[in-house]
Amino acid sequence: MDTSGEYLYYQYQERFGNVAAKTAWAARKRMFGHIMRLAKPTRDTAVLDVGVTSFKREDCNFFERLYPYPGKITAVGLGDSAYLEKDYPGLKFIKINSDKLPFTDKSFDLVVSFAAVEHVGGREEQRRFIQELCRVGRRCLITCPYRWFPVEFHTLLPFVHWLPSPYFRKACRLVGRDFFAEEKNLSFPSRKDIVSFSRQAPKSG
Repeated sequence: MDTSGEYLYYQYQERFGNVAAKTAWAARKRMFGHIMRLAKPTRDTAVLDVGVTSFKREDCNFFERLYPYPGKITAVGLGDSAYLEKDYPGLKFIKINSDKLPFTDKSFDLVVSFAAVEHVGGREEQRRFIQELCRVGRRCLITCPYRWFPVEFHTLLPFVHWLPSPYFRKACRLVGRDFFAEEKNLSFPSRKDIVSFSRQAPKSG
């Protein structure tokens, strides 16, 4: 998702005041707890966060906000998130403009990516994205929104994202959510898709 999509996402959520932000923040704190229990990172773990945002709302870039060792984080994103280097001393930010990450194989002990994979395009683009994450990381934790939650958080439309993709996209256009009606901007991979794509990643020697 380009930065115009990020703007629309937060613009739609602002209509609900702080409710959306507080709900997202609570969910992301729980997610962070799961990450720490699963990955068990230490102060020596080199971490790459793929998909940071340039927005500064409370629930934005939650991993950087909560992670106890910011000096071990390299963060990449499409927008200008250089402010993260000031807010979290030792963190390194790199702005990217392609689907190829500028790192050698297995450069990082842990790669995390939160709610980015659904914005990179269709299944083939998602496959390449996930395999690129797996290429540069020894371990990867990838998340995307739960499709079966009653409200779709990008459009704030209830239930219509449960419909087959063509009907969901038509509904988005009918209510003026044209940006998110495009597959290149919003496409929900299944858990099975994510696992399958990660298993297809080439193994580095």
